[in-house]
Amino acid sequence: MTTTQLEAAVPEARATGRRTASVLSLAVFEARQLALQIPVVVLGLVYLVYVGHQLLGRDEGMDAYPVLHDADRATQGGPMLLCVALLACVHRAVLLDRRRGLEEQLSVLVMSPPRRTLAHALSVVPFAAGVGLVVGVQFGWAALRPGAAGHGSLAELAVAPLTVLLSGAVGVLLARVLPYAATPVLFVFTLAVVLTLVGGVTGGVHGVQWLWPTVGESGATPVPGELLGRPAGWHAVYLAGLTVLAAGVAALVAGGRARVLQVVTAAALAATVLGVNGQTPGPSASLQATRKAEAEHPAKYQTCVRREMSRYCAYPDWAGWTADWARVERRVRAEAGGAAATARLTVRQRIQEITDLTTDGALTTGSARDTVTVGTQWGGNRVPEFAVGVARVLVTGDEAAALDLCDARGVTTMWLALAADATPEATFRRLRIDDSLTGPAAVLTPDGGSMGVSAQVTEVVRSLFRDPHDTIAARVKAHWAELTSSRTTAAEAARLLGVPVPQGEDDCGNG
Repeated sequence: MTTTQLEAAVPEARATGRRTASVLSLAVFEARQLALQIPVVVLGLVYLVYVGHQLLGRDEGMDAYPVLHDADRATQGGPMLLCVALLACVHRAVLLDRRRGLEEQLSVLVMSPPRRTLAHALSVVPFAAGVGLVVGVQFGWAALRPGAAGHGSLAELAVAPLTVLLSGAVGVLLARVLPYAATPVLFVFTLAVVLTLVGGVTGGVHGVQWLWPTVGESGATPVPGELLGRPAGWHAVYLAGLTVLAAGVAALVAGGRARVLQVVTAAALAATVLGVNGQTPGPSASLQATRKAEAEHPAKYQTCVRREMSRYCAYPDWAGWTADWARVERRVRAEAGGAAATARLTVRQRIQEITDLTTDGALTTGSARDTVTVGTQWGGNRVPEFAVGVARVLVTGDEAAALDLCDARGVTTMWLALAADATPEATFRRLRIDDSLTGPAAVLTPDGGSMGVSAQVTEVVRSLFRDPHDTIAARVKAHWAELTSSRTTAAEAARLLGVPVPQGEDDCGNG
């Protein structure tokens, strides 16, 4: 390069630096102005309160055992109202000069309309960073819990801040293409109508639903992370590309002609198309086959550990929960008598056969003897449900034989499951589908199904809770053979255990 060229390049570099600095300065100013807008302030506070309420409520029950590859996408929907507010307020900010009749005066400034457009698009970056921080706190709060299982995805966690950036870019684009005050309201309303109509026509087609910024797909019980089949990486590429594309088109509409702007906009278009192409196909045939195999033959995909007399088999994501299962199993076994007190059980985790991630269903129980099914959720009601599962296997030998226990075996099963519970009657009520403590009912089990118990069984079980634990425990062990026989009625069990004998027939009902 010659001396003359160097001398010419230095002022150009300085000018470029000044232009960049001026764009950033205006972006900072506009960001401060956005932070003062009432819709942004109100909906931002609503978002923070919503997240705070979620965090403070996640210290017990199933929330104490979060599955991280579900927790990451649970962060996506919270800031949607904030995004709507940012879209509208950015749109208003871009049109402020037009509304005040200052366009002609501003046109003589060094900062051109394309650069002002870019500054407005960048003004939402601090809000995206703030949402990203909140998302990090949400996920970190879940990940640091002792009962956390699975692994999160950075691509899933990036959706919320990317959606904020997209809302700003769309607000700028609408201001340049449709410079009318009512445009944001009409845009949001039209988008909602179109999405509703398209959703009704397509019936939730995979490729169509992934065009929306957030795709929660919640409702089903957790499944192993490798079976999710969510194109999270491609979706992040799609959102990033669409954001830059909207900002680039807005700058071009504002009169931008720089080669760099054209190249970046073209690259953003390519990234958007690439993201759409990557996220459009549904679950592959190989993934569907793996889903079916892991549901039907879980033993091939699990790791087993032995704790005392029993074996605990879990998918890799949930290996840390086996100690919790073991504590409940030991507690239930301690109340058993006869051979059940030393029976070698296998606790095996199972999942439902997956068609999508929004449909829940019962698990397929095992057919092997001395095998207890456990699911992919823990805490809350899942704990006593698992206790019922262990108890019915100790009493009957296998899960298939314990669909309806309307005789002495039902009494024994419920005693084993609840004898050491701090509030047995309240837990018994929660386990019954009808939430009652009288009459026949179906009792929830860990496979997502139920076990029928009769009105007589219900009455005897409640009577057992009124007597001293040690007294009933001794009688249960002394009469174990009779209490685990299908020929012993609930009334006879009451006599053996020394509690009031119920009246009526010993029949099952579904509550």
